[in-house]
Amino acid sequence: MQKIMIIEDEAALAQELALLLTQAGYQAYVVQDFAHPLLEIESQLPDLLLLDIQLPGVNGHQLLQKIRKKYQFPIIMVTSRANEMDEVLAMSYGADNYITKPYNPTALLLHIAAMFKRMQPQSTSLIQYHGLQIDLNKWTIAKEDQITHLTKNEQLIFQMLWQHRGKIVTREMLMTELWNNDEFINDNALSVNISRLRQKFADLDLADVIETKKKQGYLLME
Repeated sequence: MQKIMIIEDEAALAQELALLLTQAGYQAYVVQDFAHPLLEIESQLPDLLLLDIQLPGVNGHQLLQKIRKKYQFPIIMVTSRANEMDEVLAMSYGADNYITKPYNPTALLLHIAAMFKRMQPQSTSLIQYHGLQIDLNKWTIAKEDQITHLTKNEQLIFQMLWQHRGKIVTREMLMTELWNNDEFINDNALSVNISRLRQKFADLDLADVIETKKKQGYLLME
């Protein structure tokens, strides 16, 4: 059974979320100790995290950064902060999705199910690319003794570009692949994920690997 951790300071909402997840067949775990959330993550090792931004004693964005330094499980921000800057920051810090309150329970479950579906192992997991080894199962890019971890969205973007390497992949194709339904498309989130993916390749001495084709999409260097 897949375990989903909830970091939400509104007790009633946290319990509502836990009930929703339990009824959907997931194991729900609600964090109670907001002073030491990383210790609870370490002890529980969830398969997915639902994270609020406004938490007592800790900023959700800062917590997200700390989590991403050590863990690569999917993280969905569930927050009442609907401004664009908060969303861009969350995605740049490693969030896989951003959902604002009040949310549609069915839509949230669809987001979660889609996230788990995308986590299933790929039949061909290892890719050799310009001196790098990319593992689609482990979500890593390796060059000699250097290893960089990808978020699930970054891995999916690369996989889509790899499958169509040498050809233009439109933003619409990428967003449909990521969120499975046009209703859930977020243009800013895609831009942030592309930027992060480019930077990770650049950090391993492979700059300009993803070319932007104005008003068309993106092209992966062959």
